[in-house]
Order: sequence, then C-alpha cells, then structure tokens
Amino acid sequence: MKRGIIHNATQLVDFIQQVGFLPLLYSGISGFSAEDVVDSDCRYVVYADGGWDWPMWKWKGPIVTEGGCVYGKFFDKKAGYISMDWWPDFMNYRRHAYPAPVEGSIDEAILMTLREHGSLITRELRAACGFTGAKMRSRFDGYVTRLQMATRIVTQDFIYPRDKHGHEYGWGWALLTTPEQLLGKEACQCDRSPEESLERILDHFGNILPHASEKQILKLIK
Repeated sequence: MKRGIIHNATQLVDFIQQVGFLPLLYSGISGFSAEDVVDSDCRYVVYADGGWDWPMWKWKGPIVTEGGCVYGKFFDKKAGYISMDWWPDFMNYRRHAYPAPVEGSIDEAILMTLREHGSLITRELRAACGFTGAKMRSRFDGYVTRLQMATRIVTQDFIYPRDKHGHEYGWGWALLTTPEQLLGKEACQCDRSPEESLERILDHFGNILPHASEKQILKLIK
C-alpha cells in the first residue's frame, strides 16, 4: 500500500472496494489505514490562527452513505471501513466470536432501544438507556464499542451541529443503527460457516498485507 496515493473521497471509496477492509487511523500494521494512503493535504492540520482542517475525517459521512461499505469500530476497538463484498463473511464470523447479548443484560437493552428508534446519535442513545449520571459516558461507550465489535451496531451517518450562519462545525456525532436496519437482512446473510468465513478473511488479509505477521492480522480480525 503506497503512502499518499489518495486525494479525494471517491478515490478512497475505490480503494476500500479493492482492499475490502481499511482501518481509519493507525492499525498497528505499517501502511494499513486510510490515514496512511491519503495525500498529506488530506490529513489533519492545525493552522496558525488555531483553526484546523481534516478532509479525510469529513469524507466519512459521504463514504458511509454513498460508498457501498460499512463503518464502525471493527478493528481492535478502532474504527474503519468494510466493503459490502466482505461484510457478510465478517459479520458471520464476528457474531460467532461475540455471542448474542444475554437476556436482561445492558447490551440487550441498548440494542432493543436502538431497534425501537431505528437510529440515534450516541448521546441520544445514551440518554434513552438511562446512562445520564456522572462518569456514565465512558462506561456506556464501552458497551457500544463492544456491540460494534460484535457487528450488532454500525454507523449510518455523521451528524454535525451548525452555527448561526448554518455552517457545520465540530467533529460530528455518529448516527448509530443496526446492520439489519441499514443494509437489510439479505445483505447480512452468509452461506458459509463462521470457520469458513474466518479462513477466507485470513487468506485475504495475507494477500493484501504480505508484510504483516499472523499475530498482527489476528489482532485486527478477532
């Protein structure tokens, strides 16, 4: 993977479709992230007046809504993209590795709340689930991350606040939903066993990352 070969969102979408899997930021494997492959002008920069720009960060919404891929915290609890060609196998394996939430658990309550509403930004979901006390935010985020690792929650889009002039600002809020709600049940089905899906994914990672060790690859996949 050559550094700095991507200059816009369309090119990044094409690249995601080629490689199938792409963490957003540093993945632990040299060169394997969106940050690694985009041009330096597209990375995070701070200006002398205190302002900032990060084109690659701003591309997330359009890529998720129009790029034919799924976004969430899938890689060792870190965010990244998975193409629709690979999503059924990835979901098939991960849901086997991370069993369904136990009845009556907090994980189940979060999922039920999200299914009831269809989609919610993180802070709305947190409030709807009653995580409103002191120091509850980080605890709640831990549950949501785990559900993303289990492929039970994904990001539908990013919502940005607007200033008095109507201009978007800030980092944006993730609009969360379930993959079934976002993609439909058919797109979430796989006719292979979880073991077969894992083997297929491992073979693919070995092809796109020949320089990576098995330990590095397994850390991202599992």
